[in-house]
Amino acid sequence: MKRTIQTDNAPQAIGPYSQAVEIDGTLYVSGQVPINPKEGKVVEGGIEEQTDQVMKNVGAILEAAGYSYKDVIKSTCLLKNMDNFKAMNAVYGKYFPENPPARAAYQVGKLPLDVMVEVECIAQKG
Repeated sequence: MKRTIQTDNAPQAIGPYSQAVEIDGTLYVSGQVPINPKEGKVVEGGIEEQTDQVMKNVGAILEAAGYSYKDVIKSTCLLKNMDNFKAMNAVYGKYFPENPPARAAYQVGKLPLDVMVEVECIAQKG
Protein backbone atom coordinates (compact mmCIF):
# COMPACT_ATOMS: atom_id res chain seq x y z
CA MET A 1 0.00 0.00 0.00
CA LYS A 2 1.25 3.47 -0.91
CA ARG A 3 1.64 5.97 1.95
CA THR A 4 2.27 9.68 1.39
CA ILE A 5 4.52 11.43 3.92
CA GLN A 6 4.03 15.06 4.90
CA THR A 7 5.60 17.00 7.78
CA ASP A 8 5.67 20.66 8.77
CA ASN A 9 9.30 20.14 9.88
CA ALA A 10 10.43 20.18 6.24
CA PRO A 11 9.56 22.64 3.49
CA GLN A 12 6.21 22.19 1.81
CA ALA A 13 6.37 20.96 -1.75
CA ILE A 14 6.83 23.77 -4.27
CA GLY A 15 5.10 21.78 -6.97
CA PRO A 16 2.70 18.89 -7.51
CA TYR A 17 4.65 16.25 -5.58
CA SER A 18 4.84 14.72 -2.11
CA GLN A 19 7.69 15.21 0.33
CA ALA A 20 8.04 11.42 0.30
CA VAL A 21 6.17 8.27 -0.61
CA GLU A 22 6.51 4.88 1.05
CA ILE A 23 5.57 1.66 -0.66
CA ASP A 24 6.43 -1.92 0.28
CA GLY A 25 8.88 -0.87 3.03
CA THR A 26 10.82 1.55 0.82
CA LEU A 27 10.73 5.32 1.27
CA TYR A 28 11.34 7.66 -1.67
CA VAL A 29 12.23 11.17 -0.47
CA SER A 30 11.72 13.94 -3.02
CA GLY A 31 14.57 16.31 -3.76
CA GLN A 32 15.04 18.74 -0.90
CA VAL A 33 16.32 22.27 -1.30
CA PRO A 34 17.74 24.50 1.46
CA ILE A 35 14.51 26.13 2.58
CA ASN A 36 14.13 26.73 6.29
CA PRO A 37 10.65 25.29 6.94
CA LYS A 38 9.91 27.74 9.77
CA GLU A 39 10.63 30.80 7.63
CA GLY A 40 9.76 29.40 4.21
CA LYS A 41 12.90 30.97 2.75
CA VAL A 42 16.21 29.72 1.36
CA VAL A 43 18.85 29.86 4.10
CA GLU A 44 21.53 32.50 3.85
CA GLY A 45 25.15 31.54 3.36
CA GLY A 46 27.14 29.35 1.05
CA ILE A 47 27.24 25.71 0.09
CA GLU A 48 27.94 24.52 3.65
CA GLU A 49 24.88 26.24 5.11
CA GLN A 50 22.70 25.16 2.21
CA THR A 51 23.84 21.53 2.39
CA ASP A 52 23.25 21.46 6.14
CA GLN A 53 19.68 22.74 5.72
CA VAL A 54 18.99 20.27 2.92
CA MET A 55 20.16 17.39 5.11
CA LYS A 56 18.06 18.63 8.05
CA ASN A 57 15.04 18.69 5.72
CA VAL A 58 15.79 15.15 4.54
CA GLY A 59 16.13 14.06 8.18
CA ALA A 60 12.79 15.60 9.16
CA ILE A 61 11.05 13.69 6.38
CA LEU A 62 12.82 10.45 7.27
CA GLU A 63 11.78 10.88 10.91
CA ALA A 64 8.17 11.68 10.00
CA ALA A 65 8.04 8.40 8.09
CA GLY A 66 9.67 6.39 10.89
CA TYR A 67 13.10 6.11 9.26
CA SER A 68 16.55 7.53 10.00
CA TYR A 69 19.71 8.42 8.08
CA LYS A 70 20.93 4.87 8.82
CA ASP A 71 18.09 3.55 6.63
CA VAL A 72 19.15 5.55 3.56
CA ILE A 73 20.43 3.18 0.88
CA LYS A 74 20.80 5.59 -2.08
CA SER A 75 21.00 9.33 -2.53
CA THR A 76 21.46 11.74 -5.38
CA CYS A 77 23.11 15.13 -4.90
CA LEU A 78 22.49 17.83 -7.48
CA LEU A 79 24.92 20.74 -7.48
CA LYS A 80 24.72 24.07 -9.22
CA ASN A 81 28.52 24.08 -9.41
CA MET A 82 30.76 21.01 -9.13
CA ASP A 83 33.45 23.25 -7.63
CA ASN A 84 31.35 22.97 -4.44
CA PHE A 85 31.64 19.16 -4.40
CA LYS A 86 34.32 18.97 -1.68
CA ALA A 87 32.58 21.46 0.64
CA MET A 88 29.21 19.75 0.11
CA ASN A 89 30.79 16.37 0.89
CA ALA A 90 32.24 17.69 4.16
CA VAL A 91 28.76 18.59 5.43
CA TYR A 92 26.91 15.65 3.84
CA GLY A 93 29.38 13.19 5.37
CA LYS A 94 28.50 14.32 8.92
CA TYR A 95 25.02 12.85 8.42
CA PHE A 96 26.42 9.46 7.36
CA PRO A 97 29.41 8.82 9.66
CA GLU A 98 29.21 5.03 9.17
CA ASN A 99 28.20 2.88 6.22
CA PRO A 100 27.15 5.75 3.92
CA PRO A 101 24.59 5.02 1.22
CA ALA A 102 25.31 4.55 -2.45
CA ARG A 103 25.29 7.93 -4.15
CA ALA A 104 25.49 9.88 -7.37
CA ALA A 105 26.38 13.57 -7.66
CA TYR A 106 25.80 15.74 -10.69
CA GLN A 107 26.27 19.33 -11.72
CA VAL A 108 23.05 20.63 -13.24
CA GLY A 109 22.20 23.75 -15.24
CA LYS A 110 19.83 25.22 -12.67
CA LEU A 111 18.01 24.16 -9.52
CA PRO A 112 14.66 25.33 -8.12
CA LEU A 113 14.84 28.79 -6.54
CA ASP A 114 18.39 29.04 -7.92
CA VAL A 115 19.81 27.17 -4.90
CA MET A 116 23.26 25.60 -4.81
CA VAL A 117 22.30 22.03 -3.83
CA GLU A 118 19.39 19.58 -3.84
CA VAL A 119 19.39 16.05 -2.39
CA GLU A 120 16.93 13.19 -2.88
CA CYS A 121 17.18 9.73 -1.35
CA ILE A 122 15.74 6.27 -1.00
CA ALA A 123 15.53 4.56 2.39
CA GLN A 124 14.63 1.03 3.36
CA LYS A 125 14.26 -0.71 6.70
CA GLY A 126 17.02 -3.29 7.10
